[in-house]
Amino acid sequence: MKERIITAIVALIVFVPFVVIGGWPFTLMIYAITTIGLFELLRMRDIKLFSVPGILTWVALAVVLLPSSWEIRLSEAVGYTKIELAFMAVLLLLVVTVLSKNKYTFDHIAFSVLGALYLGIGFYYLIETRLFGIEFVVYALIVVWMTDTGAYFVGRKIGKRKMWPDISPNKTIEGAIGGIVSAIIFACIYNYFIPIASSYLILVVVTLIASVAGQLGDLVESAIKRHYDVKDSGKLLPGHGGILDRFDSLLFVLPLLHFLQFVA
Repeated sequence: MKERIITAIVALIVFVPFVVIGGWPFTLMIYAITTIGLFELLRMRDIKLFSVPGILTWVALAVVLLPSSWEIRLSEAVGYTKIELAFMAVLLLLVVTVLSKNKYTFDHIAFSVLGALYLGIGFYYLIETRLFGIEFVVYALIVVWMTDTGAYFVGRKIGKRKMWPDISPNKTIEGAIGGIVSAIIFACIYNYFIPIASSYLILVVVTLIASVAGQLGDLVESAIKRHYDVKDSGKLLPGHGGILDRFDSLLFVLPLLHFLQFVA
């Protein structure tokens, strides 16, 4: 626990200034974080980041990750949209299956492309949320952290019914409910001091959905690790694992806030 707390404090000291500054420094930091996340993900499938498939996957990821303001400049400069450039990278990845004589198969490429979308879309919406307003980034972090905290303590105290033991043996239904309640309470407190919703009813509904989505994001990453027999996605954050272990919930929550037009 001590190691986890120290790591969390150090990570916040590094992360928070970039969130506050915003702009291109924040975007570049997200590119760095996403690159580490891609490295962790590709390693599960024995694909090296510094290989032809790894580099092409990073290119596709980098294009998907482009914030809306940068995308306009890129399109004007090269004459192609973001989707077209990403698709070019996918086509080149498919060519690699031939040139490598099936050392890299269609399965490898499918994993790489889905990984680029999984990380790229999630972190893209983190960039877009910051552009819309730092208060919404803080709200998303509160939802994720309070869901995790509430689920942990309620699950330890009264958790009995396992949620999905084959995927995440320590998670319980009681803990999940406790996480949702905790997220709603702290979101309401936050909204009292920094109003981000037009009504508390909307806030409660959005927070409930976001809390559930965050827990699903956590379970998705757990399912990926279990399938590939990996305990932690990485060792960058002692006591916490890797980048994917810390951002898995946000990768689901942030796009959802935009899909629900809570951030729009």
